[in-house]
Amino acid sequence: MTGKAGDRVILESQRVGQAAREGEILETLQSGESVRYRVRWSDGHESTLNPSPGNLTIVPAGTGRKSRKG
Repeated sequence: MTGKAGDRVILESQRVGQAAREGEILETLQSGESVRYRVRWSDGHESTLNPSPGNLTIVPAGTGRKSRKG
């Protein structure tokens, strides 16, 4: 599943004991088969995210359903 603006994301930590990060997709950036997201995190910071397979959960806007990307 590819996320779109307004969807929520949960980025799992790759370190034991570190909490996951949550944010909102502001923009989807596609280049060929590669997808990146501009995300505003819950702490107010923004970054561009190029997710690795299996570490990003996308929660479609307006739903409580979670979809696993990767």
